[in-house]
Amino acid sequence: MCGIVGYTGENQAAPILLDGLKRLEYRGYDSAGLAVRDGDALAEVVKATGKLYHLADKTDQGRSLPGNCGIGHTRWATHGDPSLINAHPHVSGNCSGSGSGKVESDVVGVHNGIIENYGELKEKLLRHGYLFYSDTDTEVVVKLVDYYYKKYKIGPVDAITRTMVRVRGSYALALMFKDHPGEIFAARKDSPLIIGTAENAAFLASDVPAILKYTRSVYYIGNLQVARLSPGSVKFYDLNGDEITLPLTEITWDAEAAEKGGYEHFMLKEIHEQPAAVRDTLGSLIKDGKIDLTAAGITDDILLSLSQIIITACGSAWHVGIAAQYVIEDMAKVPVRVELASEFRYRSLPMSKNILVIVISQSGETADSLAALRLAKEKGAETLAVVNVVGSTIAREADHVLYTLAGPEIAVATTKAYSAQLVALDALAVQMALVKGTVSAEQYSHLIEELIGIPDKITRVLEDKERLQWFSSKIANAHDIFFIGRGLDYAISLEGSLKMKEISYIHSEAYAAGELKHGTISLIEKNTLVIGVLTQSQMIEKTISNMAECKSRGAYLMGVTTNGNFAGEDSVNFTVYIPRTDEHFVSSLAVVPLQLLGYYTSVNRGLDVDKPRNLAKSVTVE
Repeated sequence: MCGIVGYTGENQAAPILLDGLKRLEYRGYDSAGLAVRDGDALAEVVKATGKLYHLADKTDQGRSLPGNCGIGHTRWATHGDPSLINAHPHVSGNCSGSGSGKVESDVVGVHNGIIENYGELKEKLLRHGYLFYSDTDTEVVVKLVDYYYKKYKIGPVDAITRTMVRVRGSYALALMFKDHPGEIFAARKDSPLIIGTAENAAFLASDVPAILKYTRSVYYIGNLQVARLSPGSVKFYDLNGDEITLPLTEITWDAEAAEKGGYEHFMLKEIHEQPAAVRDTLGSLIKDGKIDLTAAGITDDILLSLSQIIITACGSAWHVGIAAQYVIEDMAKVPVRVELASEFRYRSLPMSKNILVIVISQSGETADSLAALRLAKEKGAETLAVVNVVGSTIAREADHVLYTLAGPEIAVATTKAYSAQLVALDALAVQMALVKGTVSAEQYSHLIEELIGIPDKITRVLEDKERLQWFSSKIANAHDIFFIGRGLDYAISLEGSLKMKEISYIHSEAYAAGELKHGTISLIEKNTLVIGVLTQSQMIEKTISNMAECKSRGAYLMGVTTNGNFAGEDSVNFTVYIPRTDEHFVSSLAVVPLQLLGYYTSVNRGLDVDKPRNLAKSVTVE
């Protein structure tokens, strides 16, 4: 979840590193640091706790740190408290204190991930005379590289590969060696890392936005691979130390896509980008009035052969899976299981060639989802990745890939990536239903028309945002909020509740409406806000009855429903209407007012909308 940047070239490194770290703030962090080399001079390390501007102030926006080669890091504490001592970069020398300032050290490094066997490695290094100043697993890795580098008198690449063989866990490493000025060495296993090149410059970063200002040409370094960066060139090596060739990828979206574009927050911008994200994703899947999944490697024969689908994901992507479960089972009559990726790997689920395991991840790097994908493949299941990042690990390792075209998503709370994933799986459901013969050709054409109409209907929902802004000001001091619904409305409620709690810090829960009587209704008291999602015509009356029970106990009610006659309007205190669409696809519309409600509530509470506390955009450690 940390952010890593690196630069070597002709320009001063520190301002470029700070700029890159700023563009990675969405990943979550509690401290930050830089290490810069000025030719043959000693590396200079500067660290700061808290927000990135503290580090910028310490270095005069980077101007006080001379040198054209450096690495930077924003840390999310795993091993060791958030502190100056534990902040990265870390050094191989037996320093005392924080390791800041000019450091007499052969190796300086930063790390994203978790080293599981750092304890035993630390004991080994202690026996060989190494001392430790921090509580981090990163310091252990840096010193292990130094140990092999000196013991065997080998080059940086060989020292790094020996280290990779010994460590267990996940990592993205960026290292500088005293004897190799102007060069940066990197290694990766399971944690994201990209390498960029430009004329007389090379870059590395945890994510593309950090370097997109400087280059569009990037390499996606693979698992258990090493990179050697020098100004204008990059070489790659496998675990044996043999040089290998990786394909170069040109990033098609521009830097402006990762900027706020006049909006107060990235989240609000990304909410408003949903019509485009949905339109672009559907445009990649619908050709000449038909759904074409061949780019994803999914043929009609594969769909016809499926006896079961298992969807695994985390967070909002898991909520997409819950919604897709209802749609696929109702439309294509294929049984679907939805499993949390963090639990999937500990289950003994039976697998066969007739089971498709769908892994959903915006970043394509989510640690638990990646582990679930690998387990599914080990058990012989066909796998499909639904991801937003081209070349990501999950995309590379899955049998088939369905890319969403949401563009870069910077806010921690996902919006447009969720919506793009949703319509991608809706399209999959429609095509499966046609192949399985559960919808007619006429129904198929109608469903495609309904899908194509979703972007314009999302735009209409966004036009009603002022009412939600007003309503959010009335509920900003709420202590508890409950979202309820049945069927697809329950799936929508799950996502609406998550949006509310993760950015407003108000306690919020989602329940299948019928479960209220089984304990939860005891929590309802005067002025408790209960939000009912009421889009499924066969179940609206039952959910309204559940809401009435809450109202009789003092609850304040909000409803989200489709335009038209709404029998429960008189019993609901505040109602939000969305355009009519086929009820299978209503999630794409009903979630938007709930996103806006969460956003405006967070703003009204004076909180950091884009970077909520304790959260990170990409969860790349377990």
